[in-house]
Amino acid sequence: MKILKLIGIWLVVALLTLSGCKDDEKKVVKTEPITFTKEGELTIYKAQSDSVIVKYNIEIAESDYETQTGLMYRESMELNQGMFFIFPDVVFHSFYMKNTKIPLDLIFIDEELRIASYKENAQPLDETGLSSEVPVQYVLELNAGQRKQYALEVGDRIEYIRM
Repeated sequence: MKILKLIGIWLVVALLTLSGCKDDEKKVVKTEPITFTKEGELTIYKAQSDSVIVKYNIEIAESDYETQTGLMYRESMELNQGMFFIFPDVVFHSFYMKNTKIPLDLIFIDEELRIASYKENAQPLDETGLSSEVPVQYVLELNAGQRKQYALEVGDRIEYIRM
């Protein structure tokens, strides 16, 4: 008798579970796209001539949350835009492309605002660590290909202003 009762309970639970799954509508969670917020301007100067190479509108990442999130979940970025990371310390900084959907060039900048090293064409969603080659305090993320297009080199100088 106990076995029949257990089988009956199991059948009722199974039927309720199966019928409930078919009738429920799928709920779609709609999220707003993350958009660029201009927080400053950044200019890069050639080391040898001090002539302007290129200017960018920048979004600044400075808090723990901002520096950990960076450009994650963004669908695109304009060619004249970049994400500028400001760290309180001068150390080897490492990045990865988890949840980042656009390929990037990472420009590592020392405490004297000079390009110290770079990583080109970091691939979307790749979790491989991308580290500066020397201790740095700043990092500029640009669309992939920008480092090569503007011939940005170690020693080139950076200036930025907050808006």
